Amino acid sequence: MSQTDRDYSEKRDFIRMRVDADVSLIHEGDEVAAVCIDLSSSGMQVQAPRLFKVGDRLSVRIESEHSALKGLEADTEVVWVKDQDGSSQKLGLTILKMK
Repeated sequence: MSQTDRDYSEKRDFIRMRVDADVSLIHEGDEVAAVCIDLSSSGMQVQAPRLFKVGDRLSVRIESEHSALKGLEADTEVVWVKDQDGSSQKLGLTILKMK
């Protein structure tokens, strides 16, 4: 790893974990099925089948596949958007509050 690569990687404050998990996004009463691509303690990247905008507040729910483990529920805010094919997006969400 070059010094430049190391400097960049050290700028990340939180380790991201790749998850590829089904999630529910709730926005203004509408629930949308999406996929969480990666997750950290401060945010997540999500692939969504509908369009959102920076500043939208979303509740996110990730169900646990194990009955002994509780799923994740969080209030989030969209901090970046990358259009994929005109009708879907990748979203950067910051976690505002864990429930």
